[in-house]
Amino acid sequence: MPGGTGSAKTFAEQVAPGATVNATFKLTSGSGAFNGDLIANASWKNAKGKRETETAVQKLRNASPVKINEIRIGSGLGNQTDSFIELFNAGGSSVDVSNWTLTERPTQQAVFSTVKIPAGTQIAWHGFYLLGLSNSGLVVNARAGDAAIHVRSTEGMSVGDEISIDTGANAETRKIASIGTAATDATTVWQPLPDGYLTISKGAKNVPVISTAGFKIGEKIALGYGATYPVVAKETERYEIATVTAVGKKGTQSYLAADAAAGSTNLKVMSAADISVGDKIRLDIDSKGHGIETVTVKNVGTEAKHTNLSAGADAGATNIKVRNVGKFAVGEKLFVGMPANHEEVTISAVGTGGRNGSGIDFSPALAKSHGIDELVLIPGTGIDIEEPLKFAHAQNLPFSDLGTGISFEPAAAFEHLSNEPVVALGTGITLDSPLGKAHDVHAVVRDAAVKNAGYQGTPEPNQWFGGPELASHVPFFDRIVARREGSVVLRDAAGLVVDSVNYGGIVDPRDAEGYQAVSGTDESGCHAPAPGALMSFSGTEVGNAVSTSVGRFPDGTDTDSNCNDFLIQAAATLSVGAAAGTNNIKVSSVDGFEAGEAVVIGSGVDEEKATIATVGTAGAARVTTATAAGANVIPVSNANGFHDGQKITIDSGENAETAEVLSIRRFGATSITVPSPLTHAHAVNAQVSGSGITLSSALARAHDQGARVNGDVPTPGAPNQYHRTKKE
Repeated sequence: MPGGTGSAKTFAEQVAPGATVNATFKLTSGSGAFNGDLIANASWKNAKGKRETETAVQKLRNASPVKINEIRIGSGLGNQTDSFIELFNAGGSSVDVSNWTLTERPTQQAVFSTVKIPAGTQIAWHGFYLLGLSNSGLVVNARAGDAAIHVRSTEGMSVGDEISIDTGANAETRKIASIGTAATDATTVWQPLPDGYLTISKGAKNVPVISTAGFKIGEKIALGYGATYPVVAKETERYEIATVTAVGKKGTQSYLAADAAAGSTNLKVMSAADISVGDKIRLDIDSKGHGIETVTVKNVGTEAKHTNLSAGADAGATNIKVRNVGKFAVGEKLFVGMPANHEEVTISAVGTGGRNGSGIDFSPALAKSHGIDELVLIPGTGIDIEEPLKFAHAQNLPFSDLGTGISFEPAAAFEHLSNEPVVALGTGITLDSPLGKAHDVHAVVRDAAVKNAGYQGTPEPNQWFGGPELASHVPFFDRIVARREGSVVLRDAAGLVVDSVNYGGIVDPRDAEGYQAVSGTDESGCHAPAPGALMSFSGTEVGNAVSTSVGRFPDGTDTDSNCNDFLIQAAATLSVGAAAGTNNIKVSSVDGFEAGEAVVIGSGVDEEKATIATVGTAGAARVTTATAAGANVIPVSNANGFHDGQKITIDSGENAETAEVLSIRRFGATSITVPSPLTHAHAVNAQVSGSGITLSSALARAHDQGARVNGDVPTPGAPNQYHRTKKE
């Protein structure tokens, strides 16, 4: 208590209903490092004389003033692994960081390793310590005597190159004798719903997986084990290695397309992909009048063709508007409506999809009204099963099929659980001579000749680390995209957390700083921004597709909030080319740019500097199908940067007109819908754009589509640079 030494306060007076009493305590940091809870207790007697209590808990760290100060994931489209992590000593004297560890993990990935700082390492007062991601690293342990190693990347490597394996006293060098294939991004042991977690027992020779991509007979497979749920970043898992003997089909999760009565031997399904004769299918949930049962596939027919209404349909209608027309054909029987009130019609004409498309004609007329988003489907022939159903199963309830998975030898020596990683290791790199030492997973594999992967540029890092990459790679429709969310946790030699950052999302809540629950639309909690390229709905890189970092500003700032302490530079790319002499540029993103800010446009010999006069709206695209006057749907090459309610300009010269975006179709045939009919016709390749960024002077050079537009830039090993007004 101020003015005293007590750690408690007693209030002698009675506290009336609605009244408040309070006490202020001064907290003094102890001399020892500490991670734990500060607990405040209050107790009192109520009006009836019964004692009541309340407790409040605040997480507390008492640690060295070394901060995770700046993080970069990639430097743009050319090198998505140009990553570094920078530490900064915010204290008034040097700090010994010998044997401290850094655990970095991208979201939804297991923790297999930590980066250890060598003994004898000190960070000077207000000094920096830079860790750079090497161009490659081990994806599994390597043993002494191994003549080949499995690596996460072979990008830029060549036969004959000298490579360094590991760092410090355990480092050794070899030359590359031959280059095979790198390991694929990890898939996981499948978790079907509503089954819950699977346990693959010791002795198993097959594992069901989310994806079978990259696995090949005769090549090695790594099976993760040792997970605990929930996974905590301080824990580490392990791999066991086997050889692939067969590559089957991935697990399937889907829904029934129609009710299935007890006694039936046929199931109408939304998807029949990856289902094979002989597979076991698990049906339904355990509820009154229903029951869980497993059936055997006898024959695989066709899955349902399905879509949803893109506009409501009244009783008496003979046409419906649908999101897409897919493979619907004239003469097919079509079910319109949700399971409780669907009705059957016959297709007489198939037009175009979308809210403003011509839709599907049919007969007879609808007997009922149906709302937007209600189901429209043709059930297909479905799947025949060996055993008649014991229970009735309702349309839209889930079913799961484990698939035939990946088979391997020898049998598993450990249990493997749903969501643990499974990696196709590829054929790796063959060395000119066997290894003399053992090396752990994520040990550095560095080829100094490689200039298009791993950390590049200056200064040289104080320490290299081999992985994992700071971004995870996840399926997005028919491609794999980078997901830039993760955590970095710094621990001292005793294992106490000194600092932590959750970037792009809340990944490790127990290690994150401060209050993390941020309310509001589209909010996902209190975390630092995600550095690096952003993804559009179409899976292409947009927005910050250039070199950006997330960092503290000024250096070492720590208010116990990832939200408040970290900034990111404004960065974008040109959505369309810009001619010399123009003072307006169309960009993929305007986030973070401000009037008066200096920016750099282009790179290399085409680089030039400019000052922003005004900031408008993002987005630019080309018309892909000629539109007639009176139309209100504009087919465009992409929808990156556009948003509902935005003012756009269509075409140029005498044919130019402006409109407001009503809605955007970001999947399939990309289009922008405007509320009023267009005044003019617009030819293919006519430009559709936001107002962009206006510069205070004209460009001296022409710049192509995709050219970089940067504000501040990352500063590895040096004071951070972020536009000040963003902080203010």
